[in-house]
Amino acid sequence: MVTLPQDRMKQLKKRFEMIEAQMVGNLDADTYVRLASEYAELQPIVDSIRTLNAAYKERADLSTILDDPKTDVDTRTLVMEDIPVLDSRIEQLEKEVQILLLPKDNDDDKSAILEIRAGTGGSEAALFARDLFHMYERYAVNQNWKVEIVSVNEGDAGGYKEIIATISGKGVFSKLKFESGVHRVQRVPETEAGGRIHTSAATVAVLPEVKEIDVEIRPEDIRIDTMRASGAGGQHVNTTDSAVRITHIPTGIMVVQAEKSQHQNRARAMQILRAQLYNMERQQADNERSASRKAQVGSGDRSERIRTYNFPQGRITDHRINLTLYKLDRIMEGKLDEIVDALITNHQVILLAEMRKT
Repeated sequence: MVTLPQDRMKQLKKRFEMIEAQMVGNLDADTYVRLASEYAELQPIVDSIRTLNAAYKERADLSTILDDPKTDVDTRTLVMEDIPVLDSRIEQLEKEVQILLLPKDNDDDKSAILEIRAGTGGSEAALFARDLFHMYERYAVNQNWKVEIVSVNEGDAGGYKEIIATISGKGVFSKLKFESGVHRVQRVPETEAGGRIHTSAATVAVLPEVKEIDVEIRPEDIRIDTMRASGAGGQHVNTTDSAVRITHIPTGIMVVQAEKSQHQNRARAMQILRAQLYNMERQQADNERSASRKAQVGSGDRSERIRTYNFPQGRITDHRINLTLYKLDRIMEGKLDEIVDALITNHQVILLAEMRKT
């Protein structure tokens, strides 16, 4: 039987009922929206708690019937048959409530900024970066998310030296946040005449998309430069003075945007800078909370190799959870659900272990 924090469950139920009562009164629009948001967040948790409590009561009633010496044999037999079924249901409900009570990542419901950069491996790394982007793009389509490319720096032989895109939709960050890190590929390049397997890598970063109210950027903390965009053909740049470079002076973070509209470049650059600063604060808070967080899946440490894509064997391995699947073709087509679900489940196991220690 799972041990649940009964006091917290009672507090949540009480808070939910209080909000429910307040919402039928005369409220201004802002207050109603705020309460409605909290109500929607608490409802699935409270509904599960109520269902579990009803199951507990039913189990207690069955025990009372069994303990009553006046209970006839036929009724006793029926109750004995019902108890194992009910116990199994209670166990499942307890697990569901336990998951719902886990600390919530406030960024989970947000859209995300996806950054992919070619690493070691030259032209092959750029081609792999392109393949990774297409994999995430197809996954996004399957999830009914919207993908919009922010900037592209193409490789000399094709592929992407760097690509940045926004992925918009419900729960994007919750499913993609564990993708941050170094992705390694093992395959025979198209230009390899001898059939030798090459190893190259690309770095993926997934940042929660944030609004101005989430991160304050003081005007005196940034320097904005406009410059003439230049580069090899096909890099989606032009030869006007429209490119914008924004430098965040306190951290040294620099963001460059080089599309046609200077106004759009400035807005895009600020959007990415805001996300990077927010992510920095988020990681710092995680590290301060607990040293054990360093071992958490999806820590975002770009120096760690998180996954290997072995094309000759059709194998993909996620090294953080020791998961190996021989479904590489399906994965590259955007069928990421099995890996994403396994990472989320593993993360929940870690949170449960931490919750039991407190």
